[in-house]
Amino acid sequence: MSSRQPPSPPDPESSENKPSALTHLDVQGTARMVDVGHKTDTERVAVAGGRVLVNAETFAAIRDGLVKKGDVLTVARIAGIMAAKRTSELIPLCHPLPLTHIDVDLELDTSASAVNIRATARTTGKTGVEMEALTAVSVAALTIYDMAKALDREMQIEGIHLLEKRGGKSGDYRANDF
Repeated sequence: MSSRQPPSPPDPESSENKPSALTHLDVQGTARMVDVGHKTDTERVAVAGGRVLVNAETFAAIRDGLVKKGDVLTVARIAGIMAAKRTSELIPLCHPLPLTHIDVDLELDTSASAVNIRATARTTGKTGVEMEALTAVSVAALTIYDMAKALDREMQIEGIHLLEKRGGKSGDYRANDF
């Protein structure tokens, strides 16, 4: 006969039995994909931004189309669009979404010697498109870096953040710098 006692019933007041404030963790702290099946389909829009700081020589080469690897801005725009479409393959636990629109704008900022990047993603669905917009900006920035790194190893990618989100239960958001 064993002297082991049966486990005590769980304490309902214990922190381990309360839902996690983080939606991607269950009560035991295990990562999980959020179930959005009960949510209503709504139009969702997200805008993200960031930039790549470069030296004056690199800025001129990008502006004038003289980077040996090709047209940096066009390739970065296409890379950002492609990345947004594959976000769920890159970010664990991210839902695959049927994007209805993705746009990546790149603007040369002469005064800062920078390429400003803005991505807008749109869908009608049960979950937001913030990750798709942020992924588009991130990969566009990495593409600029990759294409111009032979000219400038000191480039800096900075300020990647959500600028705006619309739709869904949590409501709208607009960053102060938008």
